Amino acid sequence: MTIQLVAAALLLLAALYTDLKSMTIPNLLTVPFLAGGWLYALFAGGGHGLVLAIGGAAAGFVPLLILHLAKGIGAGDVKLFAALGAWVGAMAVLQLMMYAILYAGLVGLVLLFINRPFSRRMMAGITAFISMRYGTWSGASSWLAWAKSGRTFPFMLAVLPGAVTLWMISV
Repeated sequence: MTIQLVAAALLLLAALYTDLKSMTIPNLLTVPFLAGGWLYALFAGGGHGLVLAIGGAAAGFVPLLILHLAKGIGAGDVKLFAALGAWVGAMAVLQLMMYAILYAGLVGLVLLFINRPFSRRMMAGITAFISMRYGTWSGASSWLAWAKSGRTFPFMLAVLPGAVTLWMISV
């Protein structure tokens, strides 16, 4: 496994954690990874490597900036894809974006089903059964606070399966 893939995997795992926990991907995470991707590219490939990393970051940033301006995703997701693009390049980040958007549609359909009145009653019964049988986990409410509205969800729920799909296809 290359340094680029390890860096991308670490970034994705950290972003998954913060996005599930607080529905944000902080600049404190994305900016150092973006700068690190550019520095690595400069040292590994010289000026040409840096140009490719800047192109990868732009390929991750620009399409998702448009989606952000349309209120489709948060700004942290846009910066995340810029940082990913700096590490993995333009083609890989665009492919990841495509898979993530497809998975986001699937997650949206699942949430639509779950938030129907019948499904809510069914989920409440399942939750009550699990709580009686196994007890409750007090931290679960903070991790699933986003699920209560049924309108938004952490984009990382779609990005991570998209990354796994891309990795499985390319191996």
